[in-house]
Amino acid sequence: MLIAAASGRALAASAAQAGFVPLVADAFGDQDTLAACAGHVRVDLRGPLDGDKLIEALDTLAAGGDCGGAVCGSGFEHRADLLARIAQRWPLLGNAAETVARIKDPMEFARLCRAADVAHPDTALVPPVDPPAWLSKRVGGSGGWHIRPAAGVTAGKGFYFQRRVAGEAVSALLLGDGRNVMLLGFSAQWTAPLPRHPFRYGGAVRPATLRDEVMQSMTAAVERFNAAMPLIGLNSADFLVDGDVFHLLEINPRPGASFDLFELQDAPQNASLFALHVEACGGSLPAQAPRYRDAMAGAIVYAERDIGAAPALDWPNWVSDRPVAGSRIEANQPLCSVSARAETAAEARALVEERSAKIHGLLREPVS
Repeated sequence: MLIAAASGRALAASAAQAGFVPLVADAFGDQDTLAACAGHVRVDLRGPLDGDKLIEALDTLAAGGDCGGAVCGSGFEHRADLLARIAQRWPLLGNAAETVARIKDPMEFARLCRAADVAHPDTALVPPVDPPAWLSKRVGGSGGWHIRPAAGVTAGKGFYFQRRVAGEAVSALLLGDGRNVMLLGFSAQWTAPLPRHPFRYGGAVRPATLRDEVMQSMTAAVERFNAAMPLIGLNSADFLVDGDVFHLLEINPRPGASFDLFELQDAPQNASLFALHVEACGGSLPAQAPRYRDAMAGAIVYAERDIGAAPALDWPNWVSDRPVAGSRIEANQPLCSVSARAETAAEARALVEERSAKIHGLLREPVS
């Protein structure tokens, strides 16, 4: 199974758990990615992407064997054309290029929300007359890097403006079969802000603390949106929730940042989220959503400074996305990920923050 994503580790591990043979093209080539996959080519999907280089990488991975299809994670939000090229060569297991293009077009997405009667912040392509009340976003951006206050931002190709709304960030993990959609769970998110990137993604914890009535209303909103724009496979919906009021910010039409939090626990052999994704892409949803007994949090640990060569460490088992020794990591870029399980969401988040601090402590000594 071909996997292409900015980071393919979570998808590769889940695919291997399900009995597939993962072949990965991603930007990092981390230790645990390489351990999970049968083939890897490094292609940076985080910035401007050379489409020919990606197709060449996937051709190299797929050469000499049968390929069951391609699963694409983050990195394609603004490159639906590449999804279309991939779909011409291998079965694309996920939303079609046209669906991704429509969902990631800010004005078309706003129209879809209105048609589905789903609350969505005011959206515009021209600078607002009251900039402090608005944010500037890049079309197809991900991870929060592309979001900043609108004050001082002029209109430009590839950017749009969205009115600020109050609330806490909550994400819903969705599974669609092209007709119906099943909600797998809610997670609460937080940021790891930088002066120039105040909304950079920090981490998430499940379950999100929401009233039952609010969860039911959010689920109904997702179902109405899906009726207007049917989704396939794993997707996520990002909301801002303020008490009983919520706004849908965006749909991520691919497996997203909360994937690890919802991986199946104590699952039968060959069962995993990746397997659910593949089955849903074939038109089959499970009889019921998975049930999770505990809480789980996950966070990205960002490098505090440039690391010329990542040290060879005996990483704790709660660390994933482990950089290969000798890798160069720039300041403020992802270093690794940490996770934690606990009885409650508050305990899981506290533990994951404690573990993040431990990783920083390991690397405080000069590294060359």
